[in-house]
Formats: sequence, structure tokens, C-alpha cells
Amino acid sequence: MKVAVLGAGAIGAYVGAALHRAGADVHLVARGPHLAAMRQHGVRVLSPRGDFTARAHATDDPADIGPVDFVFLGLKAHSYAACGPLIEPLLHESTAVVAAQNGIPWWYFHRHGGPHEGHRVESVDPGGAVSAVLAPERAVGCVVYAATELEDPGVVRHLEGTRFSVGEPDRSRSARCAAFSEAMVAGGLKCPVEPELRADIWIKLLGNISFNPISALARATMREMCLHGGTRRVIEIMMTETLSVAAALGCEPDISVERRLAGAERVGDHRTSTLQDLERGKPLELDVLLAAVVELADITGVPVPTLRTVHAISDLLALRTAA
Repeated sequence: MKVAVLGAGAIGAYVGAALHRAGADVHLVARGPHLAAMRQHGVRVLSPRGDFTARAHATDDPADIGPVDFVFLGLKAHSYAACGPLIEPLLHESTAVVAAQNGIPWWYFHRHGGPHEGHRVESVDPGGAVSAVLAPERAVGCVVYAATELEDPGVVRHLEGTRFSVGEPDRSRSARCAAFSEAMVAGGLKCPVEPELRADIWIKLLGNISFNPISALARATMREMCLHGGTRRVIEIMMTETLSVAAALGCEPDISVERRLAGAERVGDHRTSTLQDLERGKPLELDVLLAAVVELADITGVPVPTLRTVHAISDLLALRTAA
């Protein structure tokens, strides 16, 4: 199995290292000091489950790699539309794109069935720009339940979790999902094939849609948000509204708001990825989290006043950060 990791940051490099350890032919696409470190020393993974080093091929030019069986997409969702020149050299007729994306993916309504079959979510696929680069037919959904940080160039700190759920948009148990899952498991990760992956998407989104923007607005950790009564109540309402939108689309995740909050509180003083991006002056990945769900509320007629309010305020923050 030949795999390219496009965007080999903390999550991408961690997955690439695991797949390399399993014997896959892995190629990491990165840039800057991180790329230089991986070329010289490989990827060093520091983990409670045991440290290891993977010396996979690393490059900044996908043309050096050529077509692969799988592209593991570790880029932020707002970079997808512009990744055409990077991904094109990696594709052959049956290359699958495994997108480790938070929030609502661009392929959400591809082979979804029902009244919204084929609907384009403008917030995540503006004008079809993402679908033009990443054909929905290539997409294998992936929901990440692992937490990692890039501690130093070439050094990935694995904090917790090893689960990467994957699934087909059409809910089938495909050979490509099975092959990718087997390789991930051989590398020491959990990778269940979930026919109803959209339920996993909404479960993960419950936390991202609420904690991520609030953490950026309040400059607060997970624990601080959970322990502050007013903020906790706002997050509860945001989660409840989100579940209402999911239900209107025929998806009812098997999780309660209280259980999701309890899990978040156990994480402790962790800074969300959005807060980390804000602190580093990077673009905030909020369109696929908040804007997309507000858009889905519009097409389903579900009232989401709190989501709309938080979206309006955090959108201004995102615009100021990008300026």
C-alpha cells in the first residue's frame, strides 16, 4: 500500500508514522523546519503508549512521490480548495482521499439519499471549489479522536486517543476502507469502519462547534469552560441546537449533551485547536464547524438562535485574525 500524507503536521505525521511502522510505503508532504527535521531524523513520536521513530520519505514536492493508493489529507479544511497543484500528482484512477477533517465535510450529501441528496454546503464548498479539486467519489470520511501536538519540528507529542473512524459516504463496507483500516490497526491505531460515519461526525462536532469558538472568544481551556456556569450553559444550548439539526437530517447520534460535557471536562486544561490557531495568528477553522451547521439549519428550518449569535461574534474574530 502506497500512502501520501498531504499536510504532515501533528495528526498527519502521527498517522504516517504509524502506517510506516505497519510496513506501508509512506510519503510525508510538509515544508519548512518540520520537513527538514523529518528528512534528517524521521518522525519522532512521543506517546504514553511508547515512543518510536519512523523514517518515512519526506518531501515538499508531491511530484517526487507520484500516484498513490491513499492520500491522507491532514490539511485544514480552509486549504482544500487551493490544494489542487499538490494533490494532482498523487492521483491515479482509483486513489482514495481520506480526509481527517473536523466539522461538516464537503462530501456530506454525496450518496446521502433523501431530499438533500447531492446538496452542496456552500460554507465548506463555496461555488463547488472543493469538489472540483477533491471529487466526492474519491472521499473516504475520517473522524479523528486522537489528540496530538507538534512539540518541535519533526517531533509529535501524542496526548491521548488512537481512534480514527472511517466510512464511505454511501454507507457501504468497501474494500478500500477495509484495507486502510487494516493498515492503521497494524500500525497500532484503532480504525473501525463505520457505515453510519455521519453519526460520528455529529458526535465530534458537538464539542468542536461549541468549545472551539467559545475557547477563542474567552481565551479559555476546556476545564475552565466546563466549570464556569454561564459558559457551560451556553455550550449546553449550542450542543442541543446542533443535535436538533442532525435529527432534522435523519441522523440521531447515540450521545447525550451531559455525557459530551463530562468527557470534555475530563480533558482538563487543554487548549482547543482554534484557540491554538488564534494564539499563533493562523486562520480560524470555523466555517466547517459553525457556519456549516447554521446553513444546514436554514435548509431544514431548525431554529438555532444561540449558534447564530456565537457564529456572528466568532466570525468577526476570524475576519480580524485573517486581516
